Amino acid sequence: MQESTLHIRHLGQQDYESVWHAMQQYTDTRNGDSPDQLWIVEHPSVFTQGQAGKSEHILNAGDIPVIQVDRGGQVTYHGPGQLVAYPLIDIKRAKLGVRQLVNHIEQSIVDMLQPYRITAYAKADAPGVYVNERKIASLGLRIRKGCSFHGLALNVNMDLSPFRRINPCGYAGLEMVQCKELGGPQSVEEAGKQLIQTFSQLLGYQQLVHHQGLAESYE
Repeated sequence: MQESTLHIRHLGQQDYESVWHAMQQYTDTRNGDSPDQLWIVEHPSVFTQGQAGKSEHILNAGDIPVIQVDRGGQVTYHGPGQLVAYPLIDIKRAKLGVRQLVNHIEQSIVDMLQPYRITAYAKADAPGVYVNERKIASLGLRIRKGCSFHGLALNVNMDLSPFRRINPCGYAGLEMVQCKELGGPQSVEEAGKQLIQTFSQLLGYQQLVHHQGLAESYE
């Protein structure tokens, strides 16, 4: 693992498309010296449909917008009270395979929930993190120019009912669960602090640099 610096972007609540396009821009303009970053954000209510997403998995979007995006996976939901974390990692420089990165992201969620006595686990055939067969975190990545963007969404303290308007991640009847119900982190801020620590430890980052907002994202 690389011994390096991870820049943390605390974005607060931001609309999905602005952050998505900022991730694309950072990935497209970064070079071998560009720092790896982890963006921490909440989004207003939105369904996002992955590149191979099938429309039949959107059962009834109603008043929630649906955005076609360039990540892997099927449809998922983002909303207030959900921790969304986007690792913008030069995986080539880090000598990581895509599967390794996915494993590390999933394990970072498992590790952050362990002190709360929540037994979470990943599944080899269905990316994400589960507790008692209910899904607590979704995962979808895109790799471009040897660098990752998009990321994970952890249900913390939110309205889960919009998930019933879709087949989450393409699985009909998949039940969702959140940290609040299980005695885990009660706020996105608390969950974010824990995730930053477990993620950075697993990937071997030695130094964390914190920033507020998107303004400096392209340094």
